[in-house]
Amino acid sequence: MMNAMPRHTLRALRLGVLLLFGSTLLSRCATMMTPTGGPKDTLPPVILTMTPDNYTRNVPTIPKGMKIYIGFDEFVQIKDQQKEFFTSPQMKKKPTLTLRGRGLVIQLRDTLEPNTTYALNFGSAIQDNNENNPLYSMRYVFSTGDEIDSMILSGYTADSYKTDSVSKSFIWFYPADSLDETPEYDSTIFNRKPSVIARAETNGIFIAQNLKPIPYRLYAIEDTNDNQMYEPGVDQVGFIEELQNPLELPDFAIWYDSLRRYVTAEPQLYFRMFTDVAFRRQMLSETARPLQHQAMLYFASAHPRIVRIHFDSIPDERVIIDPQTVGRDTVALWFNMPSESLPDTIRGTITYFKHDSIRQLQEVTEDLKLAWRLVETKAEEREREKLEREKRKAEEAGEEWTPPAEKNPFAWKFVTSGEINPEEDLVVDFDYPLARLDSASLVLTRDYPDSTHEEVPLRIVRDTAQLRRWHIRTEWVPASKYTLTIPAGAITDIAGFSNDSIVESRATMDPEKFSTVKINVVAPDDGTRYIIQMLDGGGKLKQERRDLSSGLCQFNYVPAGDIRFRVIEDRNGNGKWDAGNLVERRQPERTELYANDDGEDTFTTKANWEMEFTMDMSRIFAPVTMESLIRTLDEREEQRLRREAEKLAKEGDKGRREREMQERQANQERFNNTMNTTGGMFMR
Repeated sequence: MMNAMPRHTLRALRLGVLLLFGSTLLSRCATMMTPTGGPKDTLPPVILTMTPDNYTRNVPTIPKGMKIYIGFDEFVQIKDQQKEFFTSPQMKKKPTLTLRGRGLVIQLRDTLEPNTTYALNFGSAIQDNNENNPLYSMRYVFSTGDEIDSMILSGYTADSYKTDSVSKSFIWFYPADSLDETPEYDSTIFNRKPSVIARAETNGIFIAQNLKPIPYRLYAIEDTNDNQMYEPGVDQVGFIEELQNPLELPDFAIWYDSLRRYVTAEPQLYFRMFTDVAFRRQMLSETARPLQHQAMLYFASAHPRIVRIHFDSIPDERVIIDPQTVGRDTVALWFNMPSESLPDTIRGTITYFKHDSIRQLQEVTEDLKLAWRLVETKAEEREREKLEREKRKAEEAGEEWTPPAEKNPFAWKFVTSGEINPEEDLVVDFDYPLARLDSASLVLTRDYPDSTHEEVPLRIVRDTAQLRRWHIRTEWVPASKYTLTIPAGAITDIAGFSNDSIVESRATMDPEKFSTVKINVVAPDDGTRYIIQMLDGGGKLKQERRDLSSGLCQFNYVPAGDIRFRVIEDRNGNGKWDAGNLVERRQPERTELYANDDGEDTFTTKANWEMEFTMDMSRIFAPVTMESLIRTLDEREEQRLRREAEKLAKEGDKGRREREMQERQANQERFNNTMNTTGGMFMR
C-alpha cells in the first residue's frame, strides 16, 4: 500500500467535474442530430432519456415489475454482456437487458438490500449498430434508501512480477465494521460478498464510486473466466494491507483519455497482484505407460511426498524417478532393464502422503498396474505395407529382396542453437536416460582457418535438475570454430539403444558483434539479496544475475536491440521471485523495472558497445507513494507516446500529418460525446 498524503478537501474537485459534465451535456443536447452521411461515424450512442431518472432514491427492496428504460439517439446493440455488464453490489439474479427500438429495457429480478446504493455498470457493452462504437462507462445508479453514497476512490492494479498493468480487474470493497479483525488466515473473499464493486480500465486504473465515508478492506480480482468469482490458481489477486477510508485519502485528478477513449485518474492506491496457489487435495490421479521403458505418474497437487515405489518384477535400484515439472506433480519412471526382461504389465505399489476427507496428509499405499503394448502408428503402418508390396513384387519377379536397414531408435538433440556463448555450455538432450557414456571417446577440436585442428579438453556432466540433459564444457575461445565428434556406440541409453557417429560443428560468438552491459549495484547493508533480469524489447528474459548485493555485475554477449531490466528484491535469498499468499496475507516480493533519472526504462544496445548503469536499490525499492506512482506511470506513458511518434515518423511526414489530423478530429468528437453520455458518472 502507498503512504497517504495529508487530507485535502475534495469539494472543489467534485464541483469542477460536475460543472464540466453538466455544461458539456447541455451544449451537446442543444446541438444533437442524427448523422445522415459524410465521413465514417466515430461517435458512440448518445443517451437521451433515463426512466426512472438516474440517481433515483427510495426504490422498493422488492422492485416487482420495476423496469428501467434508457433511450438513445440511434439503434444500439449489446456486446459481451457476460464480460462487460455487472452490478455493484452483486445481485443473486442478474438484471435482464432487452433492446426495444432505440432504447434498452432493464428488468430487476432480485430482492434488494435496504438503504443500499446500487450501480448498474455497462462497461463497453452498449454499442451503436452501424460502426460498433462503444459507449464507455455508462452507469445507472439508484438507492433503496434516502441517500446516494457519494464518495469516490482511485487505484492502480499491476502484475507484481511483470510490473505491467492488469486490465479489467475487479476491486471488491468490504465495510470494516461488518468484518472481524484481520484474521491469521484471511477467508473474507471466499465467505462474504462485497458491498461495492469497481472495475479497472485497460490501463489498470480504476475509479470506484458510490462509496460510504467509512473504512473498507480492499481486494483486487482478475476475473479470467468472467464468472465474477475468485478462483485461486486461475485469477490474479491483490490486497491492501491496511483499511482504507475514501474520506481520508488524498485528492486525485480525473481526466478523459482521448486515445483510449475513457475517463481515467491519478491512482491513490496500488495493488500488486499475483497468482495464488490453489488448494488441491493430494492424490495419485492418473498413471500411464507410453513407452516400454517409461511410466508416468500424475499427482493432483504439487510436491508429492513419495515414500517408496516398488515393483514385483523390477529391482528398486533399476527404477529411475524423474520429475518432469518444477512442482514435481508429474513424475516419469524409467526402467533400466533390457527390453526382453520387461513384462507387458508391471505390477507394484506406491507409498506416498495423500489428503484424507478433512484435508490431512496421511501415508497410504496403493497398487500400481502399468500396462504397455506396441501400437503401430499410421506412418509405421504405411511404411510396413509399402515394404510388403516391394517384397511381394520382388518375389513374383524371382528377384532377391533385401529389407532396408532399420532406423536407429537412439534419439538426441542439441538444446543450444546457433553460435555458442563462450560463457555457457553446449547442451544436449536424450530421449532416454543414459546407461553408459564413454566420455573418454568424445573428441572436441578447435578448427583454425588454415585447416589445422587442435584437440581441446572437455567435460560432459549431467544437468542437476533434468535427468536426460547433459552439458559439454570447455574453455571456449570467442570467435572460434569447433567440431565435436562422438564415435558410434559411445553412448547407450537404458533401452539398450546406442548412438551412430555424431559430428557437430559450431562457432562461438564474436564479442565485437555484441554489447557489454556493466551494472554497479548499490544496496543497503541489511542482508537483502537482489536479482537483475535483462529483458529484450518484447519483455522476454534473456539473461539473469542472482544473489547480488553491492558491487559490479556484468552482462556479456548482449545482442543489438532494445533491453530493459527487471529488478527483484529477493527477501528470503532463495534466488527466485516468490509470489504472495492471500490467505496468509503475505504480499509478493517486490519487483520493479529499472528507470534512469530521466524516467527511461528501455535502452538500445549496439554491436561492440559498452554500457554502464548504476542501480541504487534504496531508490528502486523506495516506499511507493501516490506521487511516486503517478510519476512512474506518467514517465511510462511519455515513453509509449515517444515510441509511437517514432513509429509514425518512419511512415513519412505526409502519412503522419493525415493520421494526426484525423485523430484530432475524432478525439474532439469522442470527448464531447463521451463526457455527456456517461450516465452521470460523477453526479452526487
